[in-house]
Amino acid sequence: MKIDKLKTIEELKKLVQQLRKKGKKIVFTNGCFDILHAGHLYCLEKAKKSGDVLIVALNSDGSIRKLKGSGRPIIPEKDRAYLIAGLACVDYCTIFDELTPARVIKEIKPDVLVKGADYKKDEVVGQDIIKSEGGRIITVPLVAGRSTSSIIRKIIKEYEKTRGASDN
Repeated sequence: MKIDKLKTIEELKKLVQQLRKKGKKIVFTNGCFDILHAGHLYCLEKAKKSGDVLIVALNSDGSIRKLKGSGRPIIPEKDRAYLIAGLACVDYCTIFDELTPARVIKEIKPDVLVKGADYKKDEVVGQDIIKSEGGRIITVPLVAGRSTSSIIRKIIKEYEKTRGASDN
């Protein structure tokens, strides 16, 4: 496991200070990343190209349950963190318990905040913090047909077809 990439928010604050002294541009994104797919990777790779160091904040399992319901997440937070940390484009990963990453953004104060284009720039959580610090907000186009919800629906549909066929 890329354990050295998994950090607490306090550890990230210190790291970001050191990286800034070296002139590094800090990029931040966040999400559930439940059932990692090509759309996620595309967004993360684009985010990385927006600066020098990419920090990804993952919603905790409890946070996802509050946002998406009791059947989620599909993949536990430790596994999701392991997968995200294993990606070459990700420099650091952290997990947060709140419904939004506002506290993490306020603590880290990244130079660039990246989200998928399903968000309008002026609606992105933390955009006010970033703008007040002179940073910028970037939205990345979504990859058509790639979403965790569509993957879940496909799995259910295919499973039901298979179950129906085996019942005969």
